[in-house]
Amino acid sequence: MATYNLTTPLKTEDLEKLRIGDSVYITGTIYTGRDAAHKRLEKLLEEGKELPFPPQGAVMYYVGPAPAPPGKPIGSAGPTTSYRMDPYAPALLDVGLKAMIGKGPRGQNVVDSMIKNKAVYLAAIGGAAVVVAASIKEAKVIAYDDLGTEAIRELRVENFPCVVANDTSGGDVYKAGVKEYAR
Repeated sequence: MATYNLTTPLKTEDLEKLRIGDSVYITGTIYTGRDAAHKRLEKLLEEGKELPFPPQGAVMYYVGPAPAPPGKPIGSAGPTTSYRMDPYAPALLDVGLKAMIGKGPRGQNVVDSMIKNKAVYLAAIGGAAVVVAASIKEAKVIAYDDLGTEAIRELRVENFPCVVANDTSGGDVYKAGVKEYAR
């Protein structure tokens, strides 16, 4: 397993090197969103409207962060379970999203779309939300403020830690882990 430092926006050629289990540190801009925001994003795409962020090479982090304590850009920011975004992820991948960050396995429709679009799914450190939050240097709401913690935020991150859970060739750490354990 290897370690990679990636800068957003992500490029296909960088993602094609990644394999499940690799460590990834992301620097640049990433966006947050959960199921309520994703439903609205899908509606924008269906109506042919622009998304509130540029999707080409973008990273979407599935998180509903805690309020920022004084002097900090964000509160605790641990990943949320990703399968709730599965109905919406393929449409975002089709318009250029290159990585999603969350926890838990993805449905086959999302895995197939990642293969087709040369994208990846990254697992964030569950249970260590304070550690993850330390890599977030700036945070601002850019859409759907009415959703509170589920609003879409633009985050500036430095060395945001992740592990490759699904790679561009269909590797799946959750399936591989079960097979390895079964031996």
